[in-house]
Amino acid sequence: MPRNMDKLSGYSKPKNPLRTLWRLLSYFKNCRSTIVLALIAIVVYSAATIGASYCMKPLVTFMEVNGITPNEAYAKCVALLIGMAFIYVTAVITNYLLNLLMLKCSTQIQQDLRIEMFSHMQDMPIRFFDARTHGELMSYYTNDIDAVSDLLRNSITQMLISSTSLVGTIALMLVLSPGLFLIMVVLAIVDIFLVRKIGSASSKNYKAQQQAVSKVNGYIEEMVSGQREVKVFTREEQVMDNFDPMNRELRSRAKNAVTFASIMGPIMNNLSHIFYAITTAVGVLLLTGESAAGILIAFLQYIRNFADRVSQISEQFNAIVLALAGAERVFGIIDTPTEEDQGNVTLVNVQPYQEGETQLVETKDHTDRWAWKVPDPENTGAFSLVELKGDVRFYDVTFSYDGKKIVLKNVSLYAKPGQKIAFVGSTGAGKTTITNLINRFYDIEQGTITYDGIDIKDIRKADLRRSLGMVLQDTHLFTGTVMENIRYGRIDATDEECVEAAKIANAHYFITRLPQGYDTMIHSDGANLSQGQRQLLAIARAAVSNPPVLILDEATSSVDTRTEKLIERGMDDLMAGRTVFVIAHRLSTVRNANAIMVLENGNIIERGDHPDLLEAKGRYYQLYTGMFELS
Repeated sequence: MPRNMDKLSGYSKPKNPLRTLWRLLSYFKNCRSTIVLALIAIVVYSAATIGASYCMKPLVTFMEVNGITPNEAYAKCVALLIGMAFIYVTAVITNYLLNLLMLKCSTQIQQDLRIEMFSHMQDMPIRFFDARTHGELMSYYTNDIDAVSDLLRNSITQMLISSTSLVGTIALMLVLSPGLFLIMVVLAIVDIFLVRKIGSASSKNYKAQQQAVSKVNGYIEEMVSGQREVKVFTREEQVMDNFDPMNRELRSRAKNAVTFASIMGPIMNNLSHIFYAITTAVGVLLLTGESAAGILIAFLQYIRNFADRVSQISEQFNAIVLALAGAERVFGIIDTPTEEDQGNVTLVNVQPYQEGETQLVETKDHTDRWAWKVPDPENTGAFSLVELKGDVRFYDVTFSYDGKKIVLKNVSLYAKPGQKIAFVGSTGAGKTTITNLINRFYDIEQGTITYDGIDIKDIRKADLRRSLGMVLQDTHLFTGTVMENIRYGRIDATDEECVEAAKIANAHYFITRLPQGYDTMIHSDGANLSQGQRQLLAIARAAVSNPPVLILDEATSSVDTRTEKLIERGMDDLMAGRTVFVIAHRLSTVRNANAIMVLENGNIIERGDHPDLLEAKGRYYQLYTGMFELS
């Protein structure tokens, strides 16, 4: 079996291999000169290997010819042997250069594909990532890209070499003896038939093996990740009971796959010997004259070449088809429509507020004052500036993630600048969905959402999100220092601003006690920090961005009560003068909200401040007093 077949065989066949191959070949445009040299090397290498075999004919003939002195025969034989050595050295050198050139070109294309796919993914909507696991996305950058690289570096190259050599071998076999060649055609048909039969059976078994490997690896990964739960509930024996049959199946599949792959070589070698014997017997009877022995020996050399090339072409063809399936998956990602953004309203800095001013003036300097730059549809080039205040309003908004199940139904609400709006309700009520719609992670089917009186569909997404700060329940930290993770909220923030943000989030105390303080490296999504510390860093990251609108989605859910109190005191400073949306299970954290929205099944069933909702003795009262628990 060709190299990496076990990795590739898990793929289905490409739907349009020729189109995929043609598109893949278009990436060679960035290394045209390298490809030209590689093609020349292929021709020279193929000619050298074919020519070396042909030299057997005159070599044997010289030894048989009478009428020349031993010294003359010896001199001619030495010259011919030197010529053959030169041909073989040429083949070795061109083969080395060919591998070097294809390695250079394939790594360049590999790099281009990774860049193109990664860049494309940056513009993909959140919905795209929701529908795929991290492992699936990573497989595009590992298995699929590696398969494409191996295809370009090895499979296509070997296919061209084998095809070129096969054509040359056939041509010289016809020149040497058309009669023996006809016998070879019959033998070649038998050869090809057996290769396809054995290759097909081997491919099926490798596919079964790959499926078993995936099943075992997935189970191992799941059990390793869940070791705490396995030990807490003492499920070690059950884990092994489930693992044993999967492992036995993998052993059986692997044995069958290797068995079929292993018999290919011996069968082809024995067939080669049988072909030798048949050709030799027929050649002795068919060929006459003083060159008969030379022709026969050269022809026997070409029989081996012919068998090897046919076998290689068959194997490389399967490898190419399977590798093209990986390329098709990569192109499928690249061709996936990106996040649409038709917004033309941008966010700009304006000069700091001066007493008595009435006109907003745009500036390139970073200030703490922002405005929306709204183009005038009737006057090209003209625009107006609308001060960013943080006024967010929903008008009869209806939304569904899948187009079937309605998550929000005719929701209307408003948040005036500086107000704190809280959402409470059971899991799946639609709380997080509201904040996702403000960010335009998803677009609504019906209704309107405005931001300072501007439809958010008219605001460029990057500018819209730049005006919002978010602290999510599931905190993600990047590999880097603590300072770099805080600065992720605003890349141009100074060290002093990052430290001040950490103080606001009450993270400064624990950061200064880390081994290297703010220069402490964070690895594996903050595995060296507690969950509460990770959450504090996420809040500091939001604080340094200094956003006009702040979204807190269960921001204090992963911290203890004492830490929560510290965060709340810091958050009061952060929230001052900002519009804030809060999602919380702990109702004690939303008592001071200007308005509390109680959601159930995508509807706002109650709204008001804390005292009013308690007095109404409805669902909020039940939640607050514990008569109805949040799930």
